[in-house]
Amino acid sequence: MPDPAPHLQGDGFVLRPWRSSDLDALLAHANDEAVSRGLRDRFPYPYTRADGEAFLGGRVLALDGPLRAIEVDGAAVGGIGATLGTDVRRHSAELGYWLGRAVWGQGLMRRVVAAYVPWLMQQHQLYRVQAEVLDFNAASARVLLASGFTEEGVARNAVFKRGQLHDLRLFALVRTTLD
Repeated sequence: MPDPAPHLQGDGFVLRPWRSSDLDALLAHANDEAVSRGLRDRFPYPYTRADGEAFLGGRVLALDGPLRAIEVDGAAVGGIGATLGTDVRRHSAELGYWLGRAVWGQGLMRRVVAAYVPWLMQQHQLYRVQAEVLDFNAASARVLLASGFTEEGVARNAVFKRGQLHDLRLFALVRTTLD
């Protein structure tokens, strides 16, 4: 489905498509062990120029879907996106996001999620948006709870990341109608 709203404005940020000119900002924020530790391994550490070029070239995730750069003061400082469901899960999506450490602790991701998720649900006719959070990532869990998500449960020992097993907390935001 074409993306009819390429930019979303928020309080102190813009959500927009990624651009090749974002490479330096991407590298500055993504090459941080603390940023990558709560993400899937497709977001590596160290985060190299080749990793950034692969991402911005659409070889890691499809850039033509609901994937957005989080821009603050003219530079990309993180990203947010969703993997849309298919077949019987075509009205659901899995949310993912990350933010550079330089802008942590400012309530930015809470504002970003609050702007992005309603738009995502409307544009893609979703009844459900879910997000998975590693057990140690309390900040991400707080973002979701503050955005109206409900914690639905814990998948024990579900993730093996950097030599350790972790529980995976599941959060969801649901609605019963598409209006």
